[in-house]
Amino acid sequence: MEGYVLHTYGKERYLKSAVASALTIRRYDSLRPIALYADESSVDRLRSLGLDVLFAPLETLPEAHQSIVGFKHYLYRFHPFDRCLFVDSDMIWCRNPDPLWKQLSAFEFTGTGVSSADFFFGAPKKTGIILQLLTNQRRKTIRRFGVTYLPRVQAGMLYSSNIQECKRICLEAAHLLTRNHETHFRSRLDEGRKEESCEWSLALAFARLGVPIFSWYQGRNTPQMDYISDFVQHDDDFEHVSCHYFNHAIANRLREIPAPRIRDALLRLYGFIPGKSDYMTITPFALHFGWLKYKDVFHELADRLWENALADGIPVASVRKSDDSESDPMDG
Repeated sequence: MEGYVLHTYGKERYLKSAVASALTIRRYDSLRPIALYADESSVDRLRSLGLDVLFAPLETLPEAHQSIVGFKHYLYRFHPFDRCLFVDSDMIWCRNPDPLWKQLSAFEFTGTGVSSADFFFGAPKKTGIILQLLTNQRRKTIRRFGVTYLPRVQAGMLYSSNIQECKRICLEAAHLLTRNHETHFRSRLDEGRKEESCEWSLALAFARLGVPIFSWYQGRNTPQMDYISDFVQHDDDFEHVSCHYFNHAIANRLREIPAPRIRDALLRLYGFIPGKSDYMTITPFALHFGWLKYKDVFHELADRLWENALADGIPVASVRKSDDSESDPMDG
């Protein structure tokens, strides 16, 4: 069986996010189950409101796993289906996911990302990065851990069809996190964040264990894109989404520069090279609201979907079926 796996804990706004993400999945996929692991109060809240019908299974997330690394480094403990797609709850699903599942069926374990991380991945912010650049600390990490490359893993979308392989990779990532002092990576806690990142440890585990990356950039089959307002057109409920997708990976990375004037200037310069300004308009399978500056856009939608669900209920039998009526989620 194939199914989605979400998790949430803490403030009710995060629970609303999980419900909203599940409701957008249900716009296109009424067949595959959606599992939710949540703290006890969130589980009780869903049941009291009758929103628990969205999730199967709906289980309590132990306190020890109520953190980013506490969940992502222990996915094998939260593996309710034969084939699990672990997705963050700050995602809006934009189209029929059947083709995505068919692509993923080729893997035992994978995650979205790129095969070669940029220099900023896991590096210190602001001026601290200059010293790392001059001393090439990235290369020292690669050599110290016996790998020949460093991928970038975007852990908002991870897939597993083999629980033993999942466990092997997660245990390696958890071990690598304990060796943080031997790497050039910087803790998110040092930046004032409340939680540690799981992404660099997973990326290094992928490289050490030979785990394939599921490419972040796949043209019209792109699994997920970060929501950046200047490059996305959508209606209020995100039922119709179009993204400006550059055909060259470097241009797509430049798109992520947070300062719009610098970003646009560099994109114009890069576009002077013939072919480098080529782009297409696509609808990714999911939009990821990973940027703090755009969280309000997502939370406004989540609040509206939550209120609508409370007012109208969730008539499971009338949920729209997948666009491809002949698709069988058990295939692959």
